[in-house]
Amino acid sequence: MPGGAYSALSGMQTRLEELDRLAADLANIGTAGYKREQTGAFVAERTPFARELESAVDVVGGNRRVDQRPGTLASTGRNLDLALEGKGFFVIETANGPRYTRDGGFTRSADGTLVTRQGEPVLGQAGPIRIPAGDLLIEGDGTVKAGATVAGKIRVVQFGSESEIVRESGARFRAIPGAEPVPAPGATVLSGSLEQSNASVVDIMARLTDLTRTFETLQRGVTTLSNDLDGRAITELAKR
Repeated sequence: MPGGAYSALSGMQTRLEELDRLAADLANIGTAGYKREQTGAFVAERTPFARELESAVDVVGGNRRVDQRPGTLASTGRNLDLALEGKGFFVIETANGPRYTRDGGFTRSADGTLVTRQGEPVLGQAGPIRIPAGDLLIEGDGTVKAGATVAGKIRVVQFGSESEIVRESGARFRAIPGAEPVPAPGATVLSGSLEQSNASVVDIMARLTDLTRTFETLQRGVTTLSNDLDGRAITELAKR
């Protein structure tokens, strides 16, 4: 196979991977606190053995990176809908250990525990927060009050770098081994609002259009190169 065909095929593969990423972003447009992913592509030389067979250069996808820029805030008027202004994550307790999210669509369970939509406890400074009966107020520093009673303080953390957390699903992240969260002093808890996904439908559709056109161009290139190779093979065989 001509070296150019290898390059075109590897380029098509990276476009398919990018399509999967864009599909995930599009599926989570309505997910509160969702962060879109970005990726790049770079040229990778083939192994010495492969270079002896073909003088091709492969195009491979780069590492994916989660875009942690905040989404817009949407007012809901519901006091258990929480958003974070500034860096940081809410901490939730799961069967697999603590997880981190900016999706603050919380609720109160039957026993008064502050939980996620999936029923997982939202952690405070001293563990799960149980809210007694009374007029609910959540202050900017995360303090939760029911009437005159302080029920707890919502834990908000951050990490030393974005590489210390990886997406688990949707708007939920987990820390890599060895990464330790620290308090996020600059974060403000906003009650009655939710942070929207930072993925844009307009940007996704524009990127999808560009991907489709590029993929079709590469596909035509592979077809042309293959037809040219077949034609030359037939011509050479006819001479013998």
